[in-house]
Amino acid sequence: MSRELPGLRHWPFWVLGFWCLAVVFARLLDWSPFALSPDAIALAHILQGPSWQALLGHDDLGRDILSRILAGAEVSLKVALTVTLVTMTAGVFVGMVAGYFGGWVDRLLMQVTDVFLAFPGILLAIAFAAVLGPGLNNLILALCLTSWVGYARLTRAQALSLRNRQHVQAAESLGAGAPRIMLRHILPLLSAPLVVEATYSIAGLVIAEASLSFLGLGIQAPQASWGSMLRDGVRYMLVAPHYVLAVGLSLMSLVLAVNVLGDKLRDALDVKR
Repeated sequence: MSRELPGLRHWPFWVLGFWCLAVVFARLLDWSPFALSPDAIALAHILQGPSWQALLGHDDLGRDILSRILAGAEVSLKVALTVTLVTMTAGVFVGMVAGYFGGWVDRLLMQVTDVFLAFPGILLAIAFAAVLGPGLNNLILALCLTSWVGYARLTRAQALSLRNRQHVQAAESLGAGAPRIMLRHILPLLSAPLVVEATYSIAGLVIAEASLSFLGLGIQAPQASWGSMLRDGVRYMLVAPHYVLAVGLSLMSLVLAVNVLGDKLRDALDVKR
């Protein structure tokens, strides 16, 4: 049996914590004389490589890549956390109502859910983003409209099995109403699978935000986004590979850490193990 080094066992927490602290630190610097300037153009430093003045080099407009990566990380985390919170709330509500009441309510809500599932999520997000227009708020709204179905189906499947549990039937016999039963007796038992689903959703939303920005349907210039930075950097891949590598490795590290963290949470919360 292979043994994992103690330091490597928790590397997803370290990577995710690093990005969170980096975003907070960059925001705190805005209140000091050492504030970062991700949008400051310096034509004399166009596509220059890493140096002591710019640890990750400069982009096609001479802007500091490190500053823009930190600004892009803030945008990615803001979008991912906001969309996850909104879609989890909406999806859990829809799934809980459908699974607990059943009947025509279940059929109606699941038919609406199946309509959204009939289209690939990223294509549906692209369609909504194209209709709503580019921008941060419209990007969040487009992702919210397409990301709630996973929570709805997961909650509905769990609620169908939990509503016949003895403690739920005992609460009903004592006169507890449907809202109280769903919130006090069913929802706490759904916390483990919902936390795991939210973890995977955050990683997917980071990729979705970068993809939409890469296509020009998300964050607009001059605001920094990892997707738009990759789009601008691929044109100079041969002459300035540091541009694409810095952004690509940053995106990969965050998504990989969140996915591995989801696997660890799934194993830790699995009652069968």
